Amino acid sequence: MRTTASILHLDLDAFFAAVEQRDKPSLKGKPVCVGGTGHRGVVSTASYEARVYGARSAMPTAQARRLCPAGTAFLSPRFGAYSRSSEAVMGLLHELSPVVQQVSVDEAYVDLAAAGIDLTLDAVTARVRRLLDDIPGATGGLTASAGVASSKMLAKIASDLDKPAGLVVVPPGQELDVLGPLPVRAIGGIGPATATRLRTFGVESVADLQRMGEPDLVSIFGDSHGRGIYRLARAQDDRAVETEREAKSVSAEETFEVDVTDPRVLAAELATMSTRVTGRLAEGSAFARTVTIKVRQHDFTTSTRSATLPHPTGEPEVIRATAQRLLDGVDVSDGLRLLGVGVSGFTTHAQEQFLFGDDEPEHVAEAAVAPSMPAPLLRSSQGWAPGADVRHDEHGAGWVWGRGLGRVTVRFEGPGTPPGPVRTFAADDPALHPADPPNWT
Repeated sequence: MRTTASILHLDLDAFFAAVEQRDKPSLKGKPVCVGGTGHRGVVSTASYEARVYGARSAMPTAQARRLCPAGTAFLSPRFGAYSRSSEAVMGLLHELSPVVQQVSVDEAYVDLAAAGIDLTLDAVTARVRRLLDDIPGATGGLTASAGVASSKMLAKIASDLDKPAGLVVVPPGQELDVLGPLPVRAIGGIGPATATRLRTFGVESVADLQRMGEPDLVSIFGDSHGRGIYRLARAQDDRAVETEREAKSVSAEETFEVDVTDPRVLAAELATMSTRVTGRLAEGSAFARTVTIKVRQHDFTTSTRSATLPHPTGEPEVIRATAQRLLDGVDVSDGLRLLGVGVSGFTTHAQEQFLFGDDEPEHVAEAAVAPSMPAPLLRSSQGWAPGADVRHDEHGAGWVWGRGLGRVTVRFEGPGTPPGPVRTFAADDPALHPADPPNWT
């Protein structure tokens, strides 16, 4: 861990919802939820106005609809619009430092030590504040929050402490004081199941966790996961800001001295390897969405099977159970020479439901599959996607305000315009076309 607060974590505030409010003036200051809009949809991002009513990310859309008032906008995501705004922000970060690690469309780490700037607390605070002040002008009004600390983990935690548009700088030597009062879920690698297990031991806060010994955590969660939790709870994080793409997967495998046919032995090996993999996830403060098993048969035939989970996980039991289900589909009667477990599709957040797909099935494949979040179709079996950008031959640019019964309702407005008029058309109106996201400049 560094001796200076020189790692910046920047997180765009309510990013998807904020872009929608910028591009749709009639939604400014109103509750907005972006994500899956069907009966199995889940909220990806809720605007701060929607959060007042209890809506939040990873909540089923049906529940958010019950909580939010009439007039709340429930929109499908527009990844093209989000990508453009993200590029504008990342450009500012690259102007600040040559070492930038973008970890998602709305967040990144920056190595301030590589920027050649004064690293005293006052100077760093002033420089990052100027960066935050520049973002609205570069993005048409979006805001971001930032944390600066001596490690990536602390910087990320700090960026979440004063949202929106906040800045928290953690002075070196005060890391444990900042961590102590926080819930254990603030620690990367601690998901819902691990937090629930810790709660049975009376551990609610990071300070409670800091009072647990390493042997106790290892006995509860296994060697790798237990040691990872112990270390992170004490702010022991020496990960560097990486400009190159980080590892796409984490895996463990075992080659047997003799072919193994006993399902009980194979199940035990899966459990051990799942725990090892989870420990490496915890060390990287990450969660994974795809689980893969690798098997080598007695005749050296090697194959993989993968399952994409409905939500990212860092829980050993979830990874083990998924790997076991995949192995159950493999004929092991002639024996296995090798067995492996791997995870991929990394994220820094754990979520418990589908994000975007209204009826997204779990994906199982014969080869490793990298998860993706495809943009929703502008036209679906139910009609035009809510929130989609459109253009009408007569009325110009707008967005899908509503749909149903063979009709589509469009609001004609865009960034920089006043709230626009609403008109309804037949869903197959030849004058209505999909459109690219509008420019905000």
